[in-house]
Amino acid sequence: MNSVKIFYILFLLFFLNITVSGQISPGELAEPHAHLEGMSNCTKCHELGEKVSVDKCLACHTELKARIDQKKGFHSSAKVYKKSCFICHSDHHGRKYDIVRLDKEKFDHNETGWILEGKHKEKKCADCHKSERITDPAIKKKKMTYLGLNTQCTSCHDDYHQKTLSADCSSCHSYEAFKLAPKFDHSKSKFVLKGKHKSVDCSKCHEVSTLNGKKFQRFSGIPFNSCVSCHKDVHDNKFGQKCTECHSEESFKAVKGISQFDHNKTNFRLEGKHVNVNCKLCHKVSLTAPLKHSRCMDCHTDYHKGQFTKKGITPDCSYCHDQNGFKGSSFTFEQHNKSSFKLDGAHAATPCISCHKKTTEWQFQITDKRCMACHNNIHKGFIEEKYIPEGRCESCHNTLNWSSVVFDHKSTTFELKGRHAERSCRDCHFKKGTDNQTIQRFAELKGNCEDCHADVHQKQFDVKGKIECTTCHGGFENWKADRFNHSTTKFKLEGGHQGVECAKCHIVIKSAPVPFIQYKNTDTKCISCHI
Repeated sequence: MNSVKIFYILFLLFFLNITVSGQISPGELAEPHAHLEGMSNCTKCHELGEKVSVDKCLACHTELKARIDQKKGFHSSAKVYKKSCFICHSDHHGRKYDIVRLDKEKFDHNETGWILEGKHKEKKCADCHKSERITDPAIKKKKMTYLGLNTQCTSCHDDYHQKTLSADCSSCHSYEAFKLAPKFDHSKSKFVLKGKHKSVDCSKCHEVSTLNGKKFQRFSGIPFNSCVSCHKDVHDNKFGQKCTECHSEESFKAVKGISQFDHNKTNFRLEGKHVNVNCKLCHKVSLTAPLKHSRCMDCHTDYHKGQFTKKGITPDCSYCHDQNGFKGSSFTFEQHNKSSFKLDGAHAATPCISCHKKTTEWQFQITDKRCMACHNNIHKGFIEEKYIPEGRCESCHNTLNWSSVVFDHKSTTFELKGRHAERSCRDCHFKKGTDNQTIQRFAELKGNCEDCHADVHQKQFDVKGKIECTTCHGGFENWKADRFNHSTTKFKLEGGHQGVECAKCHIVIKSAPVPFIQYKNTDTKCISCHI
């Protein structure tokens, strides 16, 4: 075809635009591109004879081009960079078509260069991507965009410290929670915490007040040159302001002299928590009177109230605890596995408190060792008791992986065959309700196909409230209707009818609320098909 013919065709297309454009265009452009409608605008997005041009897209979407040039954001990631815009943002699907089709549930925010960590993972897109947080006027005027946010904390969060501390919040705080500052190290500040200061509540020194009409807690500019900056001088300045001459930060009540006594020279070495115990708590009569100290319970009461007493003998506390504190235990897995309940699988990672402190008191002598003694029976009322003998979950589950289920379905009235054997339990026995809550289905399932599968035939083959799909469909390997025999119907296929496609006679009823293929009550008169 020479250039004259091409010119002539384009000339005709130009003057027959109303008639021909509908035939050439794949469809109407979406609302954001509506101003580009018309054949004369095609080359604004397309190269002649080619698909959509990435360069032409970015010539309009300059805010994206700027970020790509700076190698910032999702569009500069390895997943998207240099790929055709058309892959994700196709058009010509009508005015109401959403060009930005973003699956918010599956979108990997790490691809944007801003990794969502901690509490940020729980936020919805709309919680952060708000127009009022966009500073760039060119981006802010867009009706819908995910661009233009600043990654500084204060771009979304109020500056609680009101510029009295560094703007780098992450130097002290984590993304898990703003309260508490796990990254802050007081030992690197001008005031190093020593002794009792380590256990003082932060608010005792850093008081909460109101500043500029907002709640405020001061962390800078607090005087600490002497003890009386925070503490009341109970001696009314009789001994001067140098408190450290008599006292230490370990304990104000431990006066130097007594506290300097080397207790390790006695036959009871002070270790762990005993180091900081006031002398008078043990030496109640006098400092020199002899004390029994061979067993912990010479001073301490049996916290467990005889739970470990056997044949009148109670083991010493040191069997499970040490002098660093009663919290925690040195009782090992090996020791526990010698008891009547062996820790295996997930139980090996279960904290002691989960089983032994269900109330306000610790309970170690547990007689009921069934699963349901600790775990709720989530299947109660859904699964018949015969499948959970004696309340033991082991008939289906194991302690290694609770989601790994081993169950012999042959013991039910519905044996799993063919494709059914490939499905997971959840596919059949769990479904989402109208309120998006998970609903269990076990005993209520009767083995009917329609319990799980939609009746695409719209009850055409319903016989007294039951549908026998296997009358036509060949078992559970595939869903082909290879058992159906037209000769058993009222209309046998004979002669020329034998080669006619099913769809010629069995048409789709589109007028129904749910379109379906009509098989029953089909008009069998010759004139209905033949003229």
